[in-house]
Amino acid sequence: MKKLFKDYILPIIIFLVGYGILEGLRQAGILNPYYTQILVFIGINTILTIGLNLINGFNGQFSLGHAGFMAIGAYVSAYLTAKLHMPSFALALILGGLAAAFMGVVIGLPTLRLKGDYLAIATLGFGEIIRVCILNIKEVGAATGLIGIPKYTDLFNVLLITALVIIIARNFINSTHGRACISIREDEIAAEAMGINTTKYKVIAFAMGAFFAGVAGALFAHYLMYINPSSFTFMKSVEILVMVTLGGLGSITGSVVAAILLTILSEVLRAVGELRMIIYSALLIVLMLYRPQGLLGTNELSLDLLKKWFKKPNKKVRGDQSGVAEG
Repeated sequence: MKKLFKDYILPIIIFLVGYGILEGLRQAGILNPYYTQILVFIGINTILTIGLNLINGFNGQFSLGHAGFMAIGAYVSAYLTAKLHMPSFALALILGGLAAAFMGVVIGLPTLRLKGDYLAIATLGFGEIIRVCILNIKEVGAATGLIGIPKYTDLFNVLLITALVIIIARNFINSTHGRACISIREDEIAAEAMGINTTKYKVIAFAMGAFFAGVAGALFAHYLMYINPSSFTFMKSVEILVMVTLGGLGSITGSVVAAILLTILSEVLRAVGELRMIIYSALLIVLMLYRPQGLLGTNELSLDLLKKWFKKPNKKVRGDQSGVAEG
């Protein structure tokens, strides 16, 4: 019962309370449309970051094609609702995620036998292939982009899906399948020696990460109501990778914290124009120099971790031991 409360009931309570507070602020006029948009982008970036962290952080692979999966989910779901007039946004969302997951399996089976830089180059090539293909498909607008997408995405469904993604990812990592993925990250040869099918679990992690990216792309498309291939370039993949690295490779709560910080930071730095990329890059360089493992490393944010951080070290006082002379 305690585990059920911790894994499912408590996150639902936190979500409902958080959304209630935000809705109250919106009704009071404090949360204007601009701040609402930032919160929506925070949720979408959180989903993207958790998806990539499953691949890079927990499974130990190095993917640079996450924007390609996001593009697949965005265009498939947008085509279903804008062109085929599918009335169910939930179904379009799931189909967009499944299309991205299918491509994750198709790409994953041949490429996940590669390691390190070779895998990064292969996934980077996949992301660019997807973007170039979209540029030449007239049914989805080609280079002009796809317009007329209904605005189904709002703050409620973004926060709800983000909460579900966090719960699913957390339970997966704590399951036997998640432990198998972590063992591959730590030592792939030892994992194979213990009988773990490394290719199978690599593909599972890759497909899950791609599914989350596809769902995030669908939310993105149905919020802006317009998408074009320039939204899913190599730099988008790098942006997601930076969030994963900043939060900590192997930390779900680290992904959430990094998505919040970098989304807000990029908005704050818009006021300085072209200088924002220099400031943004400099801050990341400083962080990597002094905290290369990321903000949380492989830890999860919890009350126990906070107590450990803020606990004052015990000072041991060494007293002089003096003997008592007997007369």
